Amino acid sequence: MPSPSELKTVQARILAYAQEIGWRYVSRTEAEARRGYDADGITPEDRACPSSLYFSELLHLQVCGFNPKYKEAEGALVGEFRRLNADIAGNRDFLTYLRNQGKFFCAEENRELDLTLIDYGDLDRPREQWRNVYEVTEEFYVHNGRHGTREDVVFLINGIPVLVIECKNATKDEAIALGVDQIRRYHAETPEVMVPEMLFTATEAIGFSYGVTWNTVRRNIFNWKHDQVGQLEAKVKSFCAVPHVLRILKDFILFAEKEEELQKIILAQHQTTAVGRVVERALDPKRSRGLVWHTQGSGKTYTMIKAAELLFKANEAQKPTILLMIDRNELEDQMLKNLASVGLGNVAHADRIATLNKLLDEKGQDYRGIVVTMIHKFRDMPADLNKRKNIFVLIDEAHRTTGGDLGNFLMAGLPNASYIGFTGTPVDKTAYGRGTFKTFGCEDDKGYLHKYSISESIEDGTTLPLYYNLAPNEMLVPHEIMEKEFLALAETEGIADIEELNRILERAVNLKNFLKGKDRVPKVARFVADHFRQNVEPLGYKAFLVAVDREACAFYKEALDKILPPEYSEIVFTGNNNDPAHLKKWHLDEKKEKQIRKNFTKVGEWPKILIVTEKLLTGFDAPILYAMYLDKPMRDHTLLQAIARVNRPYENEVADMVKPHGFVLDFVGIFDKLEKALAFDNDEVNAIVKDLGLLKKLFRAKMETKAPAYLKLVTPRFDDKDVDNLIEHFRDKERRKEFFKEYKEIEMLYEIISPDAFLRPYIDDYTTLSSIFAVVRRAYARQVYVDRAFQKKTNELVQKHIGATLSEEQQAGYVLINKSTIETVKQQKGGDGTKVINLVKSIERSAEENSDDPFLVALAERARAVQESFEDRQTTTAEALAELLKALEKNEQRKQEQAAKGLDGLTYFVLCKLTDDGIPNPEAASRKVAAAFAKHANWQRSEAELREARKDVTFALFAETENMEKVAATVEALFSLLDKRFRS
Repeated sequence: MPSPSELKTVQARILAYAQEIGWRYVSRTEAEARRGYDADGITPEDRACPSSLYFSELLHLQVCGFNPKYKEAEGALVGEFRRLNADIAGNRDFLTYLRNQGKFFCAEENRELDLTLIDYGDLDRPREQWRNVYEVTEEFYVHNGRHGTREDVVFLINGIPVLVIECKNATKDEAIALGVDQIRRYHAETPEVMVPEMLFTATEAIGFSYGVTWNTVRRNIFNWKHDQVGQLEAKVKSFCAVPHVLRILKDFILFAEKEEELQKIILAQHQTTAVGRVVERALDPKRSRGLVWHTQGSGKTYTMIKAAELLFKANEAQKPTILLMIDRNELEDQMLKNLASVGLGNVAHADRIATLNKLLDEKGQDYRGIVVTMIHKFRDMPADLNKRKNIFVLIDEAHRTTGGDLGNFLMAGLPNASYIGFTGTPVDKTAYGRGTFKTFGCEDDKGYLHKYSISESIEDGTTLPLYYNLAPNEMLVPHEIMEKEFLALAETEGIADIEELNRILERAVNLKNFLKGKDRVPKVARFVADHFRQNVEPLGYKAFLVAVDREACAFYKEALDKILPPEYSEIVFTGNNNDPAHLKKWHLDEKKEKQIRKNFTKVGEWPKILIVTEKLLTGFDAPILYAMYLDKPMRDHTLLQAIARVNRPYENEVADMVKPHGFVLDFVGIFDKLEKALAFDNDEVNAIVKDLGLLKKLFRAKMETKAPAYLKLVTPRFDDKDVDNLIEHFRDKERRKEFFKEYKEIEMLYEIISPDAFLRPYIDDYTTLSSIFAVVRRAYARQVYVDRAFQKKTNELVQKHIGATLSEEQQAGYVLINKSTIETVKQQKGGDGTKVINLVKSIERSAEENSDDPFLVALAERARAVQESFEDRQTTTAEALAELLKALEKNEQRKQEQAAKGLDGLTYFVLCKLTDDGIPNPEAASRKVAAAFAKHANWQRSEAELREARKDVTFALFAETENMEKVAATVEALFSLLDKRFRS
């Protein structure tokens, strides 16, 4: 049965479904004509280089139709687009055009007018009345003189490409990951193509991943949800639906400055759904309450910001006032920065009670726009200060603001306003929780206007699961003290504010004395340092040490500095002017603190441990943060908000890091009574945090059920015959894929658990399993980096038990590629399968070391093709080995012939290619071609020299034959082969 191809399985079906929902299909030929391809160009590159990214004629017609006073010549706007930077900043500028915020000069009125490119009125029109032109094409080829890219499917609005879909074969390993890698390559090699394109998706007909251009980090790529796996038709017709694409372009892409770097963000499905429901509820004349629970780390802040923006812009709102109500100074500052970074205007900051009253007074300023303020600014607000109905109050961390000031002042002062509460933690079962539902959830059957739970977030990969472990008993707070001074206190139930928590802890004298004991602090510091160096640092991640108060922070810093170099850790807390000297010593100015926070988010930078007690426990986003050493009693919302700092996904391809989960090491003992620590529904508690012991159970299960099938493939000697057997057994790609997947899961569990006495019975089998992985990986991996074969602890284990790092020579049996190679291979020990693999690796290495030899580069390509055929069992082992030996023999003959003719490698390579292609007078032509390459020595780096080299080579061949098709094919092949030589 034939395997599904990219074209038949995915690409053709996407095009068909797109047409069914209103996108007109434009054939590749028609698209190239409309883009201005050079029909007289000899090669595809020659034809594509002068072409436009746009359907320029259509774009001009649509612009003139939408802007009657636009009088610029056709092509002027495209020229304007071409002047945009080919980077994320240029993409941001292009989005302003797509949102009709560009300008053109109107001579008639002697002023600039808004330039409309897209009529978003189509969102409310039936299909037959759409004013925009929606088109879809395929094989969208672009060449910038240096690189060429061919996008599978491209969607255009009014002649502007806005969405690209990369299609992959449904049978390919990691198909979607390969599709995303293609998108990354487009950014790197032809960045100008990605300037107008705003969205991308990658699919293999089963999954459907989407994201925004200029942000291809894995944690910012989402899965488009549909009821069933597969269902390509439903996914295409929902994601690519014209209204959905328009809505994303118009509303759901943001640009924000973060750590002084421009970032592009797309709101995920749960965010866009929530925004829609918030706006709908706020504008509902009959209902005025709503509660949105989006779990910590799932983008709640941007959901609030976008809801505020759309409410402000809604015509039905009639110039409203939107209050963004924050509950802490630090979060207020962060919200103001976020609003500024996404470019929102009409924002006022009510930093004082008097300022807030003045802004809201219906008889006074009666401000219309977005107001950022804090809950305590409503204290003593006069009743009926503003009775307008178009006041919308969006309240962050609503679980902290259900009574007191909110009930007594805010709702009395704004009696007709709508109130939407946002929370990042589940509503608890305490009186606080019941109050939250009563205040915000009273108008929804299930209490929530929209819910995005912890389990949903983990399933989507928006956040990671959390695991905890208890510290040794002697370091834990005694049960009776914990119960009496913390857990048994009614006021700690449902506690939602860390300042309130601190006030409670101030009264817990015995508890704090124990935590800050002079004998205990050094012991905990030693344990933290050892655990960090053994368990966290080898993985490349960072940690928080959460102390009970600011003085404890200082104690821990001093203790850690005696064990670790001082640069390992920093204290971040809020200093007071009347602090004693031992605390003032650790005060930071704003600039220093900002630099510490920035450095902490980066891999390999100091510090690696931040010591905190209050600051940074909310609102600080550092995905590289993996471990939290918890030495401060917390519960319910404060506990969940704190430990959620470690649940952010992190991926670093350069460092080969993919964060598996977050980890909390509990020195207090709060997790010893999980049901008391987290007073939420059982399902939510189970999703929040799990005992690290579960990972041990999983490791044991895998070593006892999965590993034995692989361990029996080798004998205790693990000699060359075992290597032969492994190479033959794992010749099948699917079998390799399954083994690699299982091993990597086991390895990650080992890395997380180690060092631990629990692992002792499994060490020998795990070491053998790792050795099997090393052999198979080195045999079949396309490119091997020795230092990335294993995670750090496993690599140390392999070295210790095997005696040395597994070198390439030892594992792969490399041979020198020379006149003796054939005889050497024949005399080697081992089976033919091993010889095939070793010979391919040897040829590849030789080509890499002699990358200026085009013959060796071509030989390496041929060797890879032989291995591919061998792995697919299209050729037998004997046939594969014979073919490789024959290719080596032919290469040696070539060397002798080249020496006899007295030609350099490049000239002789060209001569052989021209001879093979039937070009007349190949010797004379080859000298001219080689001279052209020598004349334009920088053709691989310079677009101008590449064009000149292409022209000279083409003319050299035309001098010998007028067969344009043959010349074009030969020129294309020469540049392709020689460019591969350069890149290798």
